Amino acid sequence: MAHQRGAAAVDAVKEPHSVSLKVLRLSRPSLSIQHPLPLPTPIPSPSDSPTVFPSPSASLAYPGAQNDAFILSPLLTLPPAFGSAYVGETFSCTLCANNEMLPGANMPKNISNVRIEAEMKIPSSAVPVPLGLSPNTPESKTDTEEDQKHHDGVDLEPGRSLQKVVNFDLKEEGSHVLAVTVTYTETTPTSGKVRTFRKLYQFVCKGCMVVRTKTGVLPSSPNDGSKNTSRKWALEAQLENCGEETITLDTVALETREGIRSQGVNWEIVAEGEEMERPVLMPGDVQQVCFLVEELLGPDGQGAEPVDGKVVFGILSIGWRGTMGNRGFLSTGSLGARVK
Repeated sequence: MAHQRGAAAVDAVKEPHSVSLKVLRLSRPSLSIQHPLPLPTPIPSPSDSPTVFPSPSASLAYPGAQNDAFILSPLLTLPPAFGSAYVGETFSCTLCANNEMLPGANMPKNISNVRIEAEMKIPSSAVPVPLGLSPNTPESKTDTEEDQKHHDGVDLEPGRSLQKVVNFDLKEEGSHVLAVTVTYTETTPTSGKVRTFRKLYQFVCKGCMVVRTKTGVLPSSPNDGSKNTSRKWALEAQLENCGEETITLDTVALETREGIRSQGVNWEIVAEGEEMERPVLMPGDVQQVCFLVEELLGPDGQGAEPVDGKVVFGILSIGWRGTMGNRGFLSTGSLGARVK
């Protein structure tokens, strides 16, 4: 015979939580798009035609005395949906625990010691990554870990909320899961208990930048007047914007290891009096960059030691900005050239 739960246990399971959780992604706004109405050319005068044309400002995103025919307006529009998450960007969201009890309820409940914890499940690890929440209380900056958990607990009056912000740097493609746990103490005139619930939020992180590299050998030359010659290479890289937004390349640098030096021959090289223009990549656009790489000979006349038949140059670091200034950063693996 199956075991039957008591009525009290069933009621406890079905009892709704007094605290709710709301999660909202923090994204930058975008410029509002307007569609100005075309006017006939030439514009007829009222005496020539009985047709009454609407005012040019009637089709603008906001009232204005001038007819601004540009499609983008100065107004900002909030993101209508979650949007896309890309590798190299920082995922930010706000976590809000709300006391849903209304003032003057028939059965008053006191909500205290409300705490929010968050962790991120990433594709490359089976162990979730604990996430730090901000802002922290002043006491939690100097106390121990157990004291921090105590200070994080907040007492909520009816209708009040506890809000935290979480940030996570996206470093790999694939499915990510944000797990949020809310714990609180619920006290009534006759009893008190600790309650908790957990919610999962899944999203897919996609790649924003595709990097393709190619290495070519350059003629060697004597190093510092010695008889020994240092090897030289040309490292080329194609950067493709595979995202859905227009980006501006901020920095592209080759971070070399010891015994290697490099020089970029890209857009940062401008003539005197000219202003540097950073490349703008529309979705699907490709920008090609190049670096001159040279090994530095040591006192014994030897250059960089090959690893598995390959001279390692270093890593390529790429930084970019979105249309509204949101930053992105990406680093490649170790780049190098095969040697015989």
